[in-house]
Parts: sequence; C-alpha cells; structure tokens
Amino acid sequence: MTYGEIGETAWGWVMGQVRWDDDGPWIPEFAGDEQPIEEERDGLHNGIAGLAHALAEIRLTRQWTPAEQDLAAAIADRIRRTIPTTTTTTFFGGLVSSIGALTALDQPGTSAALERLQAWATDDGWPESFLDQPRYAPGAVANDITLGTGAILLGALWATRRGDDASALANRAADLLLGEQEKTQAGVNWQFVSRRFRTDEPTEMPNFSHGLAGIVAVLAVAGVELGRPELVDVARRGAEHLVTLGINDDKGFRVPRVIPWAERHGDEYTFNWCHGGAGTASTFSALEYAGVPQIAGETPQTWRRRCLDGVRYSGIPERLHPGFWDNDGRCCGTAGVGDAFLDAWHRDGEDQDLEFAVLMGDTLLDHAYPEGYWRFVEHRNEDPLLRPGVGWMQGAAGLAAYLFRLQRVLSGDQRVVERMENWFNLR
Repeated sequence: MTYGEIGETAWGWVMGQVRWDDDGPWIPEFAGDEQPIEEERDGLHNGIAGLAHALAEIRLTRQWTPAEQDLAAAIADRIRRTIPTTTTTTFFGGLVSSIGALTALDQPGTSAALERLQAWATDDGWPESFLDQPRYAPGAVANDITLGTGAILLGALWATRRGDDASALANRAADLLLGEQEKTQAGVNWQFVSRRFRTDEPTEMPNFSHGLAGIVAVLAVAGVELGRPELVDVARRGAEHLVTLGINDDKGFRVPRVIPWAERHGDEYTFNWCHGGAGTASTFSALEYAGVPQIAGETPQTWRRRCLDGVRYSGIPERLHPGFWDNDGRCCGTAGVGDAFLDAWHRDGEDQDLEFAVLMGDTLLDHAYPEGYWRFVEHRNEDPLLRPGVGWMQGAAGLAAYLFRLQRVLSGDQRVVERMENWFNLR
C-alpha cells in the first residue's frame, strides 16, 4: 500500500474513534477508553484540537467529506465555547492550543483567546496548575515554548501573522522571558521553571519542547516579527550557551535529553522532536530567519545541518536496544522526525533529507496495523505493547497526517501546512 492509502486507513480509524456528547465531539486518548479526560479533551496533544491539524493536512490532499466538514465545524464550535472558561494556556492543551486549532480550520475566535490570555496573566506570567507545591512556589510559571511563557509568545506571534494584532501580548511575553534569563560563561540560559519559583535544584531539559532550545527559537523569531533586535541578540547568546551543552563530532550535534543525566532517565540522548535533534534543528532555523550570522564561529545553517546529521547517524528508526526508539508518534518518535526532515527538504532541497523522510514513512508502513493504528512499545511493561493512541501528538491522527504530506511531496506537490511551531522552518 502507498503512504496515502495507509494514511486514509488510519484517518478512517480515527474518525471511527470520534465520540459525541451534549458538549460536542471528543476522542479517547487510547482506543477503548469510555470517558474523555476532561483536561485534555480540547487540546492539541490528545484532544480534538489535534484533529483540526490533521484536517488541515487532509484539506491539501483532497476535499473534505461531509462528515469531515461537520467535524471541523463542531471542533471550532466546541473550542470557541470553552475559551471564556479555559484556565490553562499551553501549546499542548490550553488557549495557545485553541489559537492553533482555530487557525488550522480557518475559523474565527482567536481574538477571544487572545483577550483571555491578556486577562489571565499575573505580574510573573501565566501560572499553571501542574506547577504545584511542594516543588514549586505558589504562582510559579514555566518559561518553555510548550507549557510556559514561550508558548504565549509563540501563539501571539502566530495569531498576528494570521491577522490578529497580538503584538501587545507578544511584547509582554517577550519582556517576561528577558527577565528570567540566567547569565552563563558562554551566554545565557533559561530553566524550564526559574530557580526563584523552585524549592529544589532544577533538572534541565535543554532541547526544543521544554528547554533552552525552544526559548531561543521563539525569541529569535519574535525579534524579527516585533522589530526588537535585542530579542535576536539574547537568542543568539542563548544559542551560544546551548552549543556548549552537547556533543559535536563526525556524527553530528546532539544535546542531552536531561541535565544532569541519571540512569533512571534512560538513554542520555534521543533524536525526536521534543527532546532531540529533530526539534532542536528548528532553533537554528529560527536563528537563520532572524539573520544571526554566527553561533560559536559557525553559521546557524551549519548547526542546523549538524542537528539533522545527529539524527541521521543515530541508528533510528531501528530499535537498537530495549527503550531505544520505541515510539512512532509526532512528539516523541518517527513521524515527528519525518516531518522535520520534510521541512528541511522543503527549505534546502537536499535529496538526503527527502530520503530520510521516506525511510520514516516506510517504517510507519511497516509498523501499521491493518485496521489503521499503531502500537508503541514500553519495554518495561510485562505486556510491552501500548494501546493504540488516537490523537495528534502520539496517535494515529498525527501519523496519518505525516503520511498524507509525504505522499503529496512524492507526487510533486510542495504545498505545506504552516503551523505556529514550524512556519519559520520553511523560510
């Protein structure tokens, strides 16, 4: 079967998982779950906002069916209704997620989300309930690009690009990030949650999703979009520190998943979007977009290509040992790597990037179940096969979207679905 055929099978399976109640559509995190997880119901990671992004990918592939049109309208209606009472702000599952879903569907409502973000802010930023005591002080805020102030900045920049004037919100978020920087010998750093809000010694996750790399990326882009060169400069200094944290050799550049690393963390290095080179390459795309000439004596393009080399030479997608590359999802596995390499191919036109993206697609075909889902591996479980996931980041919806995109590219269609976290990779 072709990538597109498996994508259609997987998407058909996802459509079969959509449930409806008096509040609108929802999807289970795993097939067979009988109730929605309320705090994840509307989000990007495991909820209906992720289906909006899959529908955006499908719309470039073919026309929506009547059932898909109805689902898109119902997702937008549900998200708009929840905005006035939403108390989380994150990229994965809050108001920033809502902005992403509504723009993916070309639906109105983002201005209400932006107003809610403005109203919800404290002097320190946007507190989240998961930052609870005793580890975190009351009112703690995160800094990163998915769960923290960086996410607010990312969403505000994207909303502005899509027609809203969110520059005041973006400037506020950028100023808050500037206030949380830590000076280092090599440049500057940010913690996931700043030390002033913590009761313990921080563990860093320095790659894109929860750490320094993502914060550098969004500040670099913000410097251009807001006309603030000081943001580009602080992003450059953050990158100067970032490159001191990793290994740079003939197998590319890679940054540890966790610092300080301990055996309980598993492999010291991974290669996915959230905590590895596939995502951290985006940091250097953003620095290229911002016109930064050099990082530690090398161009951002050189560092970006080294991140991709680190992924290419890592051994993925083979499962080299228990716990190594047991995931096919967008966030933590094969589909996310493939998407990053398609972005690189779109930007640079290098055959090796497209070849690696095809290898990721072939792996997804090999791992797909005939019904149209995937089961990831958790080698520490007695039954290592996890239940089939449904949504965007770790489920069949996101994997199907990647296969649709790959099929289009190989058919000569170079159109790309731009999202708030990837558009600067494509320029």
